[in-house]
Amino acid sequence: MTFTKTRTTLAALGVGLTLVLTGCGAGDSDDSSNTSAGSSVDGISAEHNDADIAFIKDMHPHHEGAIAMAELAPGKAASAEVKDLATRIAAAQGPEMTLMESMAKAWGTEVPAEGGGHGGGHSGGMADDAAALGKLSGPAFDKEFLMRMLAHHEGALTMSKTELADGKNEQAKKLATDIIAAQEAEIAEMKALQAKL
Repeated sequence: MTFTKTRTTLAALGVGLTLVLTGCGAGDSDDSSNTSAGSSVDGISAEHNDADIAFIKDMHPHHEGAIAMAELAPGKAASAEVKDLATRIAAAQGPEMTLMESMAKAWGTEVPAEGGGHGGGHSGGMADDAAALGKLSGPAFDKEFLMRMLAHHEGALTMSKTELADGKNEQAKKLATDIIAAQEAEIAEMKALQAKL
């Protein structure tokens, strides 16, 4: 009788231990698919990797720099077309920055404060762009604005393509795809404007 009870107890313990280990194994598998433990915030998936974080940390201040340049155009540009383009750039990139801020919150990180970003390797530097443009007006502003914004857009394309290649979060990759589509069209528009000035 004692032997039977012992076997039953050991069997129960074995089943329990197997369930515990199986549970741990499942948890480990889930952890390996997510670089960092996060939670869904504002409809943003918590699933992400280091490339997704690098993308928003570089792109957010990069957008901020583009908006700073664009906001100078209404008072300084001579061309109505340049003013219109600048208005559209600022209108598109503002909501994208808000989306990146939600992504940062969902992933337990922060986007850099104003002036604290990498700028995506943009050679001129965001503060330098706005400072240089601030000294100009009329046709000289238009030419400098287009030159600097073209370089800025090229940097954004590079960052977005890296995100598509290396990122994991589907919402971040969708944002990268949208940025590529919008900015490639704007690059073509800016080149056409340059040819007219």
